[in-house]
Amino acid sequence: MDGTALYECVAAIFIAQAYGVDLTFFQQIIVVITALLASIGAAGIPMAGMVMITVILTAVGLPLEGIGLILAVDRILDMFRTATNVWSDSCGAVIIAKSEGEQLKV
Repeated sequence: MDGTALYECVAAIFIAQAYGVDLTFFQQIIVVITALLASIGAAGIPMAGMVMITVILTAVGLPLEGIGLILAVDRILDMFRTATNVWSDSCGAVIIAKSEGEQLKV
């Protein structure tokens, strides 16, 4: 979920800048909150973030046509999102295992 949330925030701000829309501080907070909630509800399939970004763009009043700006590079970004998600889940699992006193048995 970490990679998806980060991606959706950056993509929404990029689309706003590309269209010349200045987001207020309150709108930026809305982007962050909706990205966090949307990443929790996103399916674990390729391009699920593209579907969820429509929720964020609608929440702050940005045009949905802006998705076309990032559609061409989304497949590559999806691979980085997946790597970020796997890395953060692995780090979380290691932290929990260490706190519970688990040892790796070889």
